[in-house]
Amino acid sequence: MTATTFDGLLGGRVLLEQPVAGLRAAIDAVLLAAAVPARVGDAVLELGCGTGVGLLCLAARVPGLALHGVELDPVLVALAQGNATRAGLHAAILQGDMRQPAPPVDHAFANPPYWPGGTASPIGLRRDAAHEGSARLADWAAALVAPVRRRGSVSLILPAARLSEALAALRGAGCGSIAVLPLWPRAGQPARRVILRGIRGGRGPDRLLAGLVLHVGAGFTPAADTVLRDGHALIF
Repeated sequence: MTATTFDGLLGGRVLLEQPVAGLRAAIDAVLLAAAVPARVGDAVLELGCGTGVGLLCLAARVPGLALHGVELDPVLVALAQGNATRAGLHAAILQGDMRQPAPPVDHAFANPPYWPGGTASPIGLRRDAAHEGSARLADWAAALVAPVRRRGSVSLILPAARLSEALAALRGAGCGSIAVLPLWPRAGQPARRVILRGIRGGRGPDRLLAGLVLHVGAGFTPAADTVLRDGHALIF
């Protein structure tokens, strides 16, 4: 049996049961959910949804969404379903490969494995979350775009080192009008993470946004706090 803890996000508005070891919720998932431009009544899809943290954070900000998720690990699928039920939400969480067909949606998003190589963790859940397997970044982009209706959005969070690869993957999958939001650890430091948001069938120019500075002193900046604690959307 997997040992778990219960943890609060968004100032306690989201209660998450998650494994003690392996895949643990981090601010990346919260920031990614804040980047999805969903409106009441939209259908949304998260690929590799883990314990459902992205879906739950998005639903806390935007009510009345049709929530869909795909997750390979059956333990995480069960936790995601339980987390959604506790929150009073109906979410269709499917167990399987993220490349399987998905229902039509207005927005799709993912926090895909960060690295194509390197030394992987011996902990299975952590290894699968951080290191690519047979599915490469281009596969993730294609799987995200496939179910999205025309003019719908596709959002990713990745290391800044993979920016050029991610841009090519989104364009190759049929996205345009791509906006890039750098996440600066501190003012004056290079961005370590970026959020990309593309539009299926978009033909507008790409945009490099001002970005978000995350930390000041021993805590978060006021701008980051409005997203991570208060649940506000990131402005694209």
